[in-house]
Amino acid sequence: MKNSKLIVIAFFLFVLVSSCKQHQEARRPISQTSGTFMKKSIARNKKLIAGEEGQIDAVIRRNSNVKFIASTKGYWYSYSLKNEKDTLTPKKGDVAFFDYEIKDLKGNIIYSEIELRPQVYYVDKQNIMMGLRDGIKLMHKKEKVNFLFNSHMGYGYHGDNKKIGANQPLLCIVTLRDFMPEATYKKQNQVQPTTPPVVKQEVATETKSKDTITQ
Repeated sequence: MKNSKLIVIAFFLFVLVSSCKQHQEARRPISQTSGTFMKKSIARNKKLIAGEEGQIDAVIRRNSNVKFIASTKGYWYSYSLKNEKDTLTPKKGDVAFFDYEIKDLKGNIIYSEIELRPQVYYVDKQNIMMGLRDGIKLMHKKEKVNFLFNSHMGYGYHGDNKKIGANQPLLCIVTLRDFMPEATYKKQNQVQPTTPPVVKQEVATETKSKDTITQ
């Protein structure tokens, strides 16, 4: 009788161990499938990036008379109006006043300057397009700059849910009118709460570029 019980217990232990082993083996394809999905996803992203870079490179080649500068963040820019006198650029803690328009890489206007005006931006404290967030900090007062952004520096894979599509590279033409410390801006608005921020009108030494971007 005791031997029978031992045999039954041994049998159930054997079945339990076998089931666990089969269960573990059955899970392997899930891991393999996940790895395959990641590889395909990476390959798609590389293809997408290469396609966008090709579009931007085509714009640059068509405008061989324009001097484009490669930024450290992966976008390109050129000057339509350059201020060679000032050395200061906007930084965190400043408020920047700028105008801009957004075009596709064929030159079609997506958002006009009038639609987007006015822009009052608390530097590095507001959620704006990643490319603009970085690009504005390269600019001096009164400068006008043409930025070529890939979709990663623009609105990414989802677009803006309005006029900008998914994974769309953009041409942004930005004019930095002025910038000042946030404390100065707040003080001015406390003194004159119903008036717009004061923008100094002094003319800096500027170099107007003859470069014109064509699409």
